[in-house]
Amino acid sequence: MADLANIPPDIAALSFEDALAELERIVRQLEDGRGKLDDAISSYERGTALKRHCEAKLREAQAKIDRITVAADGTLGTEPARID
Repeated sequence: MADLANIPPDIAALSFEDALAELERIVRQLEDGRGKLDDAISSYERGTALKRHCEAKLREAQAKIDRITVAADGTLGTEPARID
């Protein structure tokens, strides 16, 4: 949760899916380019926070994933998955 320390509470409370949907909406809005400059700057700042939140959520999920291993003697175990 330390990754969420600098993220506004309203964004930190969002699920990954909700944060990603909002981020996608902001990107479309900025790409459209029809808004006011101040609104675009605010949207960009919020989008940056949403991106950090999504990245933190993905890191948390990755840390929870384990890979099942089989030893030479046939015993099963787990080790952290490497996702590159």
